[in-house]
Amino acid sequence: MKIKIMLPLLLFVLAALTQGCVSNKKYAELQTNYNRLQDTNRNLMQSYQVTQQELSGSRSRVKSLGEQIEAANANAAALQSALNQCLAGNNQGNVNIAKLADQISASSKYIRHLVELKNKSDSLNMVLTNNLTRSLSPDETKDVDIKVLKGVVYISLADNMLYKSGSYEISPKAGTTLSKIAKIINDYSTYDVLIEGNTDNVPISQPNIRNNWDLSTLRASSVVQSLQNTYGVDPKRLTAGGRGEYNPIADNSTPGGKSLNRRTQIIITPKLDQFMTLIGKDQNTPAR
Repeated sequence: MKIKIMLPLLLFVLAALTQGCVSNKKYAELQTNYNRLQDTNRNLMQSYQVTQQELSGSRSRVKSLGEQIEAANANAAALQSALNQCLAGNNQGNVNIAKLADQISASSKYIRHLVELKNKSDSLNMVLTNNLTRSLSPDETKDVDIKVLKGVVYISLADNMLYKSGSYEISPKAGTTLSKIAKIINDYSTYDVLIEGNTDNVPISQPNIRNNWDLSTLRASSVVQSLQNTYGVDPKRLTAGGRGEYNPIADNSTPGGKSLNRRTQIIITPKLDQFMTLIGKDQNTPAR
């Protein structure tokens, strides 16, 4: 797993570099803060790994249901074939035919049950996507890509929706979209939220930004602070991270590919009990 740069740690390093020589007392204070931030980062990474493991288990259960459905269908086909042979025979007893019919009926009920369970699992993506997009207009959804993969919600925003070129400051036109994204996040008030900045591979040339790592992290930080300060999202749920140019989704050799890679992802992660609750809900009932 690639290392995620935490904003507090970045700010700490920048502060240390700009201050030069400091007193022993100040150095000790900085060292204490650094150790605490290291512990916080470790805890966040452990929490993230546990969530990934839980989601992997849910995916295995869905796969197992699919395999059971295939096996049940094969069994039903074999029973139907046996029944057909009985019906074609001249001296087959009615008792055997009735028994096979009962077995086929029971097998069909079991298949329907498995299909229902699998459909509920598959419909989770549709339920979450519908709930997440209900606040956005058709025009806004053009530059907002929402996907649900393995129970994790990914909201991807193009950089031109949020920032000026080469900058990490939120542009005025981003307010409307961010307010609706904040509503989505607040609708799922117990979920964890990771804001992840991504860039293309063109080196940044700004006196106060060292490289694309800095730019992507500062952009994520800007979104986090906007969600917290302007739209009232609980900061305890928010994490800011940057992946620079090292998580591309398209070829950086073309302008179109570079444009796709310059993005900010908002990743909303439900806990396992919330994930299973959503599977159990009717697909027409909004999830909370």
